[in-house]
Amino acid sequence: MQAGKNWFTEVYPHNGSALSLEITAKLHEEQTPFQRIEIYDTVWFGKLMVIDGCTMVSDRDNFLYHEMMTHPVLFTHPNPKTVWIIGGGDCGSLKEVLKHPGVESAVQIEIDERVTRLAETYFPDLCASNGDPRAQLLFIDGIQWVKDAPDNSVDVIIVDSTDPVGPAEGLFNQAFYQQCLRCLRPDGILVQQSESPLFHLPLLESMHRTMRGAGFAQTTTFFFPQFLYPSGWWSGTMAGKGSLEGFRDADARGKAFATRYYNEAVHRAAFAQPEFFKAILGA
Repeated sequence: MQAGKNWFTEVYPHNGSALSLEITAKLHEEQTPFQRIEIYDTVWFGKLMVIDGCTMVSDRDNFLYHEMMTHPVLFTHPNPKTVWIIGGGDCGSLKEVLKHPGVESAVQIEIDERVTRLAETYFPDLCASNGDPRAQLLFIDGIQWVKDAPDNSVDVIIVDSTDPVGPAEGLFNQAFYQQCLRCLRPDGILVQQSESPLFHLPLLESMHRTMRGAGFAQTTTFFFPQFLYPSGWWSGTMAGKGSLEGFRDADARGKAFATRYYNEAVHRAAFAQPEFFKAILGA
């Protein structure tokens, strides 16, 4: 605590570091059946949502995460029409998915309805597409949803989850990936947020191994900056039922919607693999 000022601090004890944001007020706090949610107003990052003591989303930098968790996978798939978002309760990923005119259906499956209701109050811009007729919001267990879904029923699955603890723990294992593989159509792709390559390299290595063990033909990781998350450097990992080589670069270059970070060049650059990462994956 700096004298005369209030700070929210998230400590990363395993990495000997922390993130602090200066706050002006705590706007909301509640314990849901699943997790503790806090909303703060900050000096420079706008509104901030914190879940179980971990920063989740802020006004200032959420576009980095939401754009990179959606547009790379949607432009990698040859013709995505149906999308499931597992988690994603702040609705930012849903908003980005629905920018793609070819998407006919986007189902968001969030276990904790309070995340979405609080996002509607404190992050209304992220929820601007919730009324789109192509959107469906379900407040149920995403793992059970995938188990119950028919074979070959979806083109893209986006796992927009919290860290692999608590309600999200079951989203990082082989049984879940096998069910996703079963539900995906022949060109289908799963993408999952995969934490920091600097802080969480063993998790990333495990994800690639487990996704391949579940039967996915190819896996690849992309990287992007994210100030709010541990180390400020984040990643997403794709698993393809078929090949993940190439992407619809002309469509990305000529996209008919606005973005603040993603473009064709960023897409290419995001998949460049640092040497230490290639060494770990044996790539």
